[in-house]
Amino acid sequence: MLSLKIDGNDIQIEKGATILAAAEKAGIRIPTLCYLKKISPTGACRICVVEVQGCTEPMTACNTPAIEGMVVTTQSEKLARIRRQVVELLLVNHPLDCPVCDAAGECDLQESCVENGVVTQPFSAEDLGLESIESWPLIQQVPSRCILCEKCVKVCHEVVGASALVVRDCGEKAFIDTHDGAPLSCEFCGNCVEACPTGTLISKPFKHSARPWALSQVPSVCSTCGCQCQIDYGVMGGKVMRVTSQDGVTRNDGNLCIGGYFGHDAIHAPSRLSAPTVAGEVVTWQRALDEVSSALRTLTDSEGGAAVAGLSSPQLSNEENYLFQKLFRVALGSNNIDSEARFGALRTLQTLQRTLGLHGASNRIESIALAEAVLVFGADVTAEAPAVDWQIGLACRKNDAKLVVATMRRTKLSAQANSRLGYRPGSEVALANALCRLILDEGLADQSFIDRFCENPDELSSHLAALDLDLAVSVTGLSLEALRDAARLLGQASSVALVFGADLIKSEGAEAKIAALSNLAMITGALHGEAGGLFPLDEKPNTQGLLDQGVYPEALPGYHPYGSSRAPFEKAWNVSLPEGGLDATGILEGIEAGTIKALYLAGTNPLVSFPQSARWASALKKLDLLVVQDLYDSPLTRMAHVVLPASSGAEKSGTLTSLDHRINSLNAAIAPLGDSRSDFHILAHLYGMLRPAETPCMESLRKEMKSLCGLYADTAFSISGQWLKQMYSPEAKSLEYAPVDQSELVQNDLELLSGKILYHFGTTTTHSKACLTVFPAGAVAVSPEDAEKMGLSPRQNVRLSSSEGAIDAPVGICDSLPQGLLFAPHHFEGVAVQGLMPAGSNRVAVQLSKI
Repeated sequence: MLSLKIDGNDIQIEKGATILAAAEKAGIRIPTLCYLKKISPTGACRICVVEVQGCTEPMTACNTPAIEGMVVTTQSEKLARIRRQVVELLLVNHPLDCPVCDAAGECDLQESCVENGVVTQPFSAEDLGLESIESWPLIQQVPSRCILCEKCVKVCHEVVGASALVVRDCGEKAFIDTHDGAPLSCEFCGNCVEACPTGTLISKPFKHSARPWALSQVPSVCSTCGCQCQIDYGVMGGKVMRVTSQDGVTRNDGNLCIGGYFGHDAIHAPSRLSAPTVAGEVVTWQRALDEVSSALRTLTDSEGGAAVAGLSSPQLSNEENYLFQKLFRVALGSNNIDSEARFGALRTLQTLQRTLGLHGASNRIESIALAEAVLVFGADVTAEAPAVDWQIGLACRKNDAKLVVATMRRTKLSAQANSRLGYRPGSEVALANALCRLILDEGLADQSFIDRFCENPDELSSHLAALDLDLAVSVTGLSLEALRDAARLLGQASSVALVFGADLIKSEGAEAKIAALSNLAMITGALHGEAGGLFPLDEKPNTQGLLDQGVYPEALPGYHPYGSSRAPFEKAWNVSLPEGGLDATGILEGIEAGTIKALYLAGTNPLVSFPQSARWASALKKLDLLVVQDLYDSPLTRMAHVVLPASSGAEKSGTLTSLDHRINSLNAAIAPLGDSRSDFHILAHLYGMLRPAETPCMESLRKEMKSLCGLYADTAFSISGQWLKQMYSPEAKSLEYAPVDQSELVQNDLELLSGKILYHFGTTTTHSKACLTVFPAGAVAVSPEDAEKMGLSPRQNVRLSSSEGAIDAPVGICDSLPQGLLFAPHHFEGVAVQGLMPAGSNRVAVQLSKI
C-alpha cells in the first residue's frame, strides 16, 4: 500500500492504482468522459485532468499511477477552465441534433456540457460532412457525433474479445469503423452501443422508438441462456422497448450478448400465441382446460397413468418445473416425464454425480477469470454461454492465463489459444486420457488432492501407465509434441478451469467422454480452491433448475433417487407414487406402440430440438391427445388437439437457476400478451381441476420445495442472486477415477455436426426480427476443401441424407471446419437438422447431393 493526499484527504491505495481509483476509494469525484472501469484507460478526453504538486502541467487521473507522497488537487479555477475548453473543442464538429438523437437524456457529453458550464461555442472548424454508416446490421454509426473516446473499440477487444472495431483514418477525419469495412467478426452484442458516451453508435431496432426518460426500468434476469445475466427491461406502454444492463453492479458487469440486447423483440413477435384453441378453434381458457382435464382423467381412469406422458423445458421456471413433475406424478399417476436435457445435460449430471459427486458446475463462473490456465474442451463457448466466454477473456487477456482449446472445429477462442488441439471427431476420450498421462509423467499432477480425495489412486496410476500414447496420437490426429505442450500448460498452472460443452456433451458415448474429463479435472487440480473449476455448459436458460426439480423419471426433486426415496414425498403429497417411468426415448417408443395415448408438451418442441425429430413428427400423429403449451405458433401447435398460450420470461415471475447454481428472480415487466398466461398459472389451474382439494399457489409451493428438495433450506426465493451451494468440498476418498478407454472410431467420408450458433438461442430467437437480420435461416456449413471437391458454391441448395432421413438446405462455405465435417445450426424449423440425428448423438454420417 502507498499513501497520498487528494484535496487534503489522506488516502491509502494499493501500488499500481491510478489517481482516479484512489479518489474513487475516498469518495472524491473526478469528472470523466472516456473512462470506463472495465477497460484499460485511454486518456483521450482530458476531462479528468488534476493538478499534482511538483508537476508543471495537469495530469490525467485515469491513467496516471498514484505514487507515495503524491499531493493531488482535483478542483481549481485552472482545472475548471481546462475542462470547459476541452468540452468546447469536443463540440467543434459535433452536430446540434440532440432533439433527434437517441442518446439525448443519457448522453455523457450533454452531462459534461452542463457540469462544465459550456453554453457557447467559441471555436469553429470546417464541416467534414462525415456520412452515417448504415450498412451494419442492427447498429447505426454516426461519425459526426463521435468524440473518439475509443470505449467501443476497447470493449469490443478487451471485454468481448471480438476485436471487430478499429479507428480508421487519423486526425480530425478519424472515425470508428469495422475491419475491412464490414462487421465480419462482430458478435452484435450491443456492448459498443452501451459503452458509447454519445449518440454515435445507435441500436437500429430502438432508434426513434422511445425517449430514455419515458421508460420504466424493471430489473430482472435474461432468460436466453444458462448464464442468466442481470438486465433491466425498458418498458413503455406495456411493451418492452429495449433491454440494458448496468456496469459495476451486475454480475455480468453490464455486458450482454445478441440474445439479451437485441433478441427481446421475440416477446412481441407476430407469431406469438394469444388465445387457447381446441381442434384449431379459439376457445375460452375454461373450455380449453376442461378439454385437457377431462381427456386426461378419462384416460388415466381407464388405462392408468402409464398411458400419459409429459415433456417439460428449461424455458420454465424452477417453480413451474416443480409443479410440472408434481402434476404428472401426483395428479395423473405417471412418472413418464422428461425433457431435452436427456440428450445432453442429464447425461453430464449423472456421470459427474457418479465420479465426483457433482450436480453440475463445481464453482462460480467468476472463478474462471482467476484461473492460471483454462481448458476449453468440445465447446463453442462464445455461442453456448457468452458470459463464460467473457470470463475466459478476463483470465487470458487481463490476468495472463494460458488457454488450451480442444475442439474438432475452430471457434473464436481457437484463435486466441496458447495451444490449439484440433482433434478428430469422436476421439475425445483418447485426448483426455493422453493429457492425464502426460501430466502425470511430467510430475505435474495435483498429487496431494489425488491422494486425499481419490478412492482408487492405484487404479488411476495403473490405467494411465498402460496407456498407449502412440495410439492416442494416431486416433486424435495430434502430434505428441502438441499434446505434451498442452499438458505442460495445464500441469504447471496452480489453478485450472475446465469448460466443456455441447460438441462433447451431446455426442454419442458422451458418458465415457465426461468421465475422462472428470479424471482430467482431478489430475489438473481443477476441483479445489476459489480459482478455476469444472464447468459443463448448456445453452438453455434453466436446464440446471429443471434437473434440480427432478423432471426426469430417475429422480425426485433435489436428486433423490426415485426408486428409494419416495416415502417422504408420498407422505407430503398424500399419494402412492407410480412405479417405473419412461424417459424421452421410452415415451417415443410408447407412442409408436400405442401404449402412450396422451402427451403434454410444456415449452418444448421435439420437431426441432430433439434427435430423430422426423420420427417424433410421425409418432405425434398417433396420439389421442396432444397438448402443446408454448409461446409461438408453429407446425407443432398446428398438430395439437389443444394449444395453451404461455407467457415469456418478461411476463411472469419466478426463479431460475444458472449453470453455476445461482438462484435468480424473474420479475414481470409487462402483463401477459393477449390472453396468454404464465406456465405456473396454467399448470396450477389444471392441477386444481384434477385434484380439487389442492390448488397450488406460489408461496405454498416454495415452502414445499424448501422442505422436500434439500436444496433450498437457506434460500429466500424473494431475493435474487443467492447461491444454492458453497464451494465444492468433497469428502475424503469420495472421488472415483473412471478408467475409460477410447472406443474404436468409425471413419466416414462425410459427417454432419449439429449445434448452436452465436446469433440464436433455442428456437425463441428465430422469432426475433433482430436476430434474424444477422442470421436469417438455417444452412449447412461446408469446409472450403469439401466445397471445392464437390463443386459447391455459397447458397447452393443441397440434400443431406442420413440413416434417419433427409433434409434440403442451402450451403455456406466456412473455413473453421476441417475437411469431412459439416455443421448445421439446430434452431430452424426450415432446416430441421435434428431429423438426421440418431438418438443420443449430435453427429452422423451423411451423404450430400446437389438439387
